[in-house]
Amino acid sequence: MRIALFTETFLPKVDGIVNTLCHLLEHLARRGHESILFAPAGGPGRFGKTRIVGLAGVPFPLYPELKLVPPVYNVLNELRAFRPDLVHVVNPVSLGYVGLRHARRLKLPLVASYHTDVPGFAVRWGVRFLYRPLVRFFRWIHNAADLNLCPSTVTQRELIAQGYQRVHVWSRGVDSERFHPGRRSQEWRMRLTEGEIDRPLLLYVGRLSPEKRVDWLLPVLEALPHVRLAIVGDGPARPQLERLFARYRVHFTGYLSSLDLAAAYASSDIFVFPAANETLGNVVLEAMASGLPVIAPRSGGVLDSVVDGETGLLFEPESPASLVAMARTLVHAPDVARRLGEHGRARVLHQSWERVLDGLLAHYVALLDGKVNSSRSVFVVRESQSSTKFQRALPGKTAG
Repeated sequence: MRIALFTETFLPKVDGIVNTLCHLLEHLARRGHESILFAPAGGPGRFGKTRIVGLAGVPFPLYPELKLVPPVYNVLNELRAFRPDLVHVVNPVSLGYVGLRHARRLKLPLVASYHTDVPGFAVRWGVRFLYRPLVRFFRWIHNAADLNLCPSTVTQRELIAQGYQRVHVWSRGVDSERFHPGRRSQEWRMRLTEGEIDRPLLLYVGRLSPEKRVDWLLPVLEALPHVRLAIVGDGPARPQLERLFARYRVHFTGYLSSLDLAAAYASSDIFVFPAANETLGNVVLEAMASGLPVIAPRSGGVLDSVVDGETGLLFEPESPASLVAMARTLVHAPDVARRLGEHGRARVLHQSWERVLDGLLAHYVALLDGKVNSSRSVFVVRESQSSTKFQRALPGKTAG
């Protein structure tokens, strides 16, 4: 197969979407498929065997690391030269719309994957009035696809309730050899605890931004002053968080990758994940593979992985006091924490990237073979001298 992918985010940015894309591009090459990736400019020109076409964008005001590529680009020449069998738009916004309209113009099957609850984040960012317009926009763009994919059954149910069509689950994998309890390191324990290796060590891994609610860990440290916290990651909220936690036993590492990240997981005691709007939470899978018990909210995609009382503990998503209670329980019961961590690793061992990505390829093949029932909305293209206009029409109707 020849796959053309469009993404709103790629290297050098580091997040769950980029991690998934890197695994996907490597897997396509291993399986003998060819790919081209259209992404915001500023990253590499190639990733392995995949050519990266960079398109200039502007920072999104609410999310400066996200570059919005104006949806006016014409990449027909690149697509015609590549001759794709299928187009996959990843977390489509503006650049995803470029992929969508080109797929329609070339009459190519279109897959759209949903990764981020942007409407939910808008509420967290304090712009609640954008929630309904954003829901309508993302539903509109996804319902133009022949197949929609999301990372968890919880997210699937939420999207269907919002009117999304043809929604299937494409989960995420984890490298259980890289993320392994055996990566535990005295050197990393010393670094993460700043030498206080005998104190209980909580770990957070992820982007440092308001929607991740890392500040919710402050009441935990106030209630458990003997506990240490390591924060792995970076983002726009880091300066504010460093000031917030300045008087507490907290160590910031910045971004970590590969074996350093694996060692940080394995050298900690409990993984804490305050974010309530996650469609999955790749870092939760990595923590579980590393043998850590997980404390997470009773909401979002984490519910596909974290089983309350079996692989971790769930707190009420809008209650900081509930988060404190769960942390206190595991800090004071290390044997329970150890047992939950062991069960968590056992639960994710079957979620290899190979298995998960072969499942995605099966979705591609089913779509190409006509086995996916598509009754998508139709986009009608009208050419003019100055621009290309796209009108939306319901199936069975024509655009006026």
